[in-house]
Order: sequence, then structure tokens, then C-alpha cells
Amino acid sequence: MSEQFSFTKGQKSRSVIKEELVFKPSPEFKKKAHFSSFSQYKNIYDFSIRNKEKFWGSEAKELFWYKLWKEVKQGKAFNSKWFTGGRTNISYNCLDRHIKTDKRNKAAIIWESETDDTRIYTYQLLHSKVCKFSNALIKLGVKKSDDVIIYMGMVPEAVIAMFACARIGAIHSIVFNGLSSQAVSERIRSLECKTIITQDFILSEGNKIPIKEKVDKAIGKNSTIENVIVFKRFESSEMELTPGRDHLWRELLDDTPDNCEAVPLDSQRPLFSMFTNGPRGQLVKTLHTTGGYMVQVYLSAKWLFDLKDEDIVWTTSDIGWISCHSYGIYGPLLNGATTFLYEGTPIYPEPDRCWQLISKFRINIFFTTPTTLRAFLKLGDEWVSKHDLSSLRLLGTKGEPIKPETWLWYYKTIGKNISPIVNGWLQTETGSIIISRLPGASEMRPGVTGLPFPGIEVEVVDINGNPVTVSKGGYLIIKDSWPSMFTTEKHEKQETKLNCWNQFKGNYFTGDAAIKEKGGFIRILGRVDDVIKAAGNRVGGSEIEKILLSNENVNEAAVVKRPDEIIGNAIIAFVSLKEKLEPTPLLREELRNYVVDNIGSIAKPDQLEFIDKIPKLETGKTDRGKLRELALKGTLALKGEEAEHYKILEELREEYQQIYLR
Repeated sequence: MSEQFSFTKGQKSRSVIKEELVFKPSPEFKKKAHFSSFSQYKNIYDFSIRNKEKFWGSEAKELFWYKLWKEVKQGKAFNSKWFTGGRTNISYNCLDRHIKTDKRNKAAIIWESETDDTRIYTYQLLHSKVCKFSNALIKLGVKKSDDVIIYMGMVPEAVIAMFACARIGAIHSIVFNGLSSQAVSERIRSLECKTIITQDFILSEGNKIPIKEKVDKAIGKNSTIENVIVFKRFESSEMELTPGRDHLWRELLDDTPDNCEAVPLDSQRPLFSMFTNGPRGQLVKTLHTTGGYMVQVYLSAKWLFDLKDEDIVWTTSDIGWISCHSYGIYGPLLNGATTFLYEGTPIYPEPDRCWQLISKFRINIFFTTPTTLRAFLKLGDEWVSKHDLSSLRLLGTKGEPIKPETWLWYYKTIGKNISPIVNGWLQTETGSIIISRLPGASEMRPGVTGLPFPGIEVEVVDINGNPVTVSKGGYLIIKDSWPSMFTTEKHEKQETKLNCWNQFKGNYFTGDAAIKEKGGFIRILGRVDDVIKAAGNRVGGSEIEKILLSNENVNEAAVVKRPDEIIGNAIIAFVSLKEKLEPTPLLREELRNYVVDNIGSIAKPDQLEFIDKIPKLETGKTDRGKLRELALKGTLALKGEEAEHYKILEELREEYQQIYLR
């Protein structure tokens, strides 16, 4: 099958005129796709916007409901409620719905470790395991609406735990295992939870990393914790157990029945909580509700991944992030597909580990981050060419903008000029992908994210909320609301208390800058607030500053981001020390590791510079523009379109921060 592309003259993006590559999905792909033409997408999209309630209501009926809703949508913007009056259960829809069909003996999860350990769970087996663990939670006193923290690695037991919580109506909160004990402690205090599910060790690059120890430290004097359930990843491992509080997974399940009816839950009842960073980088707790999240994740996974019954999906994100929740676990299993989970890093024990796994398990859909792809690209094509990747029929990226050269390498080297690429844009707050392209419906443009998903309206606006013209940069908003939208605790349910709903009245501001391209396409540029997207992970600059300022050696601290060839954005910290202290290399490393100890490795500054005094504006606030200029010194200058896009982003960032963050 030959490569199909054409050159088209693009329009200006402020001052850029570009020659744009355009690729089209093959006729063979389009023939079998859910969407086979742009006109089909446009017709469905236009209908979904004119008839939002009818559109979402019709799609929701493909799932199981104990009781149908009275209204598809009630209220507006942040105060919207979806499928009100409806009662359902996402665990039932992911498992019970399928075991009543010929999918009962189909693989739901294929798991492999970097040590080559392999486990396969059919839908029937997974259902039994989830029911058994649900009964174990009930036996410990976990009730509907209780918060349960899951602090585990990429093991099937983590999925079993999340489904068990959903089954009995408990609210799961999965914490990324790379976060520190201090970060876990903060989440315990915020949730006031009584139960934590963890494991003895996680495996990474051949190392056994203890995380039960971090849980013990996190609990400390937190009096709310009553139960810690520990899965022994390594049966021979030894660890301290607190009598009466700590329970071994295997022992807890002894004599526990493997049948547990799913609890009918109100559509608006929270399914899970997840912590993210607000516009100033502060820690924010978000909640996703059962009905709306389930419906949108089901439909977006089905259409964006063009899911078929025989598909095996690999989403490389950790289970602690929203992309794995939605497109590694819930989305594929709601659709009756097979999901692949890998414990370890995709370049260990050899740089071709990722491609070897795709070949071994005949994976069909591969969804990863641009940071991961840039790392693969640097390793060289010889690691790819050793393996048969012909099973791949669809590729995807998420988590951050992708550069055209990385996109082209992905398409040609991994996709063999055949597999379409979907570039998904989502956030913790959105719950599901909001902007992408439907793989059979539209052309592919390297570096361009895509089009709004049916049923959702997005716009690129200026600082006053007016839509920008084609080729201009502005602020990305989502109009009104969407089914998988986040919510917060009841006492916070006022739009005026949440800047993301207050800045462009009646609409959600994503925090991202974007360019409105011709044909309705959107190009994401990056964050305009203090949130840093590094290696696909979202980190709060002010959160890092707060930790640095708590160090006895630090007088002032400020954190900014800088474009980076591999990880997208590098974390750059500027520190002024207290009087008479010497800025030594040893102290620099101590401060970087101090951040790791208090937040986690994802927040470790890539560079820490000592400075006599943090520059200030006339208002007395930190001059972050000046610091970003300092951070760029000594780096390779950006060129061409990339330089122009960075310039647009900086102009929008400066404009936004002058009004909202200073």
C-alpha cells in the first residue's frame, strides 16, 4: 500500500506561512471504519450540537442502565448534571454485560512484566476476581461513597481494585506510584479515607522498589487510616505489617465468595477522584461522576480508536493518570475489547522491548506520548526493524503537542505509511478526549491535534472571549459542558470559586493556548498558566516552589518551563540562598532531590540555577518572563514554525498572566 499525501499551501499563523503535508487514510481502512468520510463526521457533529440531549441519550442507551434518566442534561456550565435520575454501574457494564455474551471467554486483560511473567484474564475470570475482592472490601467495612486510595504499580490487581470499588459504590483514587510518601499523605488528609490498597514492591528496570514503606511513612500520624491491603508482588519478600491494620491480599480473599452483585448507582454519584494542578500549580481534587463519564469514555474509545471486537489496545500511561483510566481500562473494556498492560519501562531490558511486545501479542492499537516517541526516535530505527509490527492498524498520541518530525517518524517507521494516527487532547478535568480526529473521517496533518468530538463545542478565543479568526492564536475553551466533565465537592460548587469556569463566563478554560486552523482543525500550543507539562506529566510550578521554600537553605525560589527536545518541557528552578551560604554543586543536587522526596520524581527540576535575587515586576510579583528568558540562555534557538508558535505562546502567556495570575 503506497503512501498518500499532498502538499497544500497553509495560511498565516500570526506571521507564519507554511508548506503543509497532508496524509489521508487508506481506502482499505476507511471501508471498515466507523467513520469513512469527513462529510459523515460533519453531519453527525452538526446534528450532535443542534440536538445534544438526543445525541448523548441515544448513545447512552447502548449501555446497561438499571433505571433510565429523566433528563439527559440539567443545568449549564459547571452546574450541569448529566443523565439525572438514571442508575447504572460501570463495573457491571465493563464485566457483567459481556459475560452474558460470547465474550465471556475472551481476554479482557493481557499482562506482561519486564521479567517475561505473563497473565491473561478473560472477562469471566476478571469478573470472578473483582467480585471476590468486592466482598473482601465489604468485609472490611468499606461502604458506598467511601474514599479508597489505590497506590500500586501496573499489575492486574490494581484494575481489580478499581473495578471492585466501582462495583460497590466506593470512590477510588489511584495515586501514581512515583509520587512521594508526602504526596500520598496529602491525599489521605484531603480524602479523609480509611482504606489504602498497595503492594510490597513495584518493578522498574530490574529494580524492586519498595512502596509499602512509603505508605507506612505517609500514614504516620494520620488517624483516619483503618485498613491497608497489601498485594505481595514478590511472594518471597519480607516487610513489616501492622497487626489489625495491614491485611495481605491473598489471605483477605481466603473463603471469600466470588459472586457480588453490582450496586445500582445514581448517575451523578462520584466514580473516582483524581488530583491535578490548578492554574497556579496548586493541588486540586477533581471528581468524575458515574453516568456521564461512562457514556463519553465508552463512545470516545469506540470512535477514536475505531474499536473492533478483535482489537488489542496498549495505552502506555501509568494507571495513575487519566489517559490510562479512560483508554487503558474503562474505555476498552466498556467496548468489550482486550487491553494490554505492561509492568516496567518500554525500553527495558532492551531498547526494542516495546516493539517486541507489539509483535509477540499482535497488538492492534498503540497509544503513547510524544515524549516516549522522541526517546524511541533517538534510539534508532534498527531496534524497530527487528520486529514484525504488521498487526498495528491504528496509532495514537496524547498528553502533549507532537512535533511534525516526530509525527512523521511515527507514521512512516512504526505505522509503515499505513496506520492512521489520532492525536488526542484530554485533561484530568475533561475525563475523556475532547479534540482529536476520527481515523477514517479526515486527513492527517502532522502537528495538528484535530477536531472537536461530536457532542462537544470548543472555541479558540481572545482574552475578551471573542472567537479568533482562522490561523490566529488564542485561548482554548470548551463551551457549556460535556458528559465526562469533572466536578468538585458540594461546598465548592460555585463557578466563581473556580477560575477555569470564571474567566470566560459560562465556558471552561482549559489553560491551553491554541491556533484555529482551516477546516475547523485545532493546533494545541501549550499551557499559558503555571502548570508544566513535562514528559506528558502535569506538574505544578508553584507546588515545586513551595517545597523549595520549605528547605532551610532557600531564601527565594521560582520555577518556569523551557522547551525540551525530548520531554517537551523541562522544569527549570531558580533559587536564591540565605545569607552566607555557598552555591555548591552538592547543594544543587540536594535541593533537586529534596523536591523528589517531597513530591516525586516527576517534579524533579531538570535544571536548578542559583541566582542572587529573583527578578520582580513593579507589582512585587515574580517576573516569570525574565526567568524564561534566562532559562533559554545557552540552548539551541528554535527555528521556523516552531519558533513562531513559541512566540505566539509566550505572547498569550504574558497577556493571560498579567490579568489572571499577577
